[in-house]
Amino acid sequence: MKKFFIEKTDFNDVVILTPRVFEDDRGYFCETYNIENLKDIGFDVGFCQDNESRSKKNVIRGLHYQWEPEMGKLVRVISGEVLDVIVDIKKNSPTYGQHRKFYLSSKNKKQLWVPAGYAHGILSLAEDTIVSYKCSGSYNSNAESGLNPFDDNLNIDWGIQKQDAIVSEKDMIAKDFSSYDKDPKFYY
Repeated sequence: MKKFFIEKTDFNDVVILTPRVFEDDRGYFCETYNIENLKDIGFDVGFCQDNESRSKKNVIRGLHYQWEPEMGKLVRVISGEVLDVIVDIKKNSPTYGQHRKFYLSSKNKKQLWVPAGYAHGILSLAEDTIVSYKCSGSYNSNAESGLNPFDDNLNIDWGIQKQDAIVSEKDMIAKDFSSYDKDPKFYY
């Protein structure tokens, strides 16, 4: 019996995993991660770090990426809901510079696999949103960076006005895509 359903996206290495949920009058149960079951569907990534964030409504975190060690993320929402945004930053990729948006929530239980080579960010759509993600690389402050979530080159519609967004100073002064393009960290 399948424990996960997998949805492919038009970014060929980005997938959405939805665990099988068993519900009854007590509540529900699901496996959110089981390497053996994931190997059965061709997903064989080793994780070394788990991260969790809690955000108020209208908080934007990102668009972050790390190149040494390369860090992919398996993202899920424990409480609340997010608009999850990724940008392909692999120079020479057919989708280089393009972004995609995904809706993840505690209700739909979808998990987004964001491999290394993508900038990643979220917009919290609810108060007290908790996001958890497994990382394929350990954090390295000397080899991480980000793109400005409001960069005109990326033209991301976050569904919120810039003045209504709650964004860290670090993310607001992050480089624009044209600056990244002059010194890319990932190649296709």
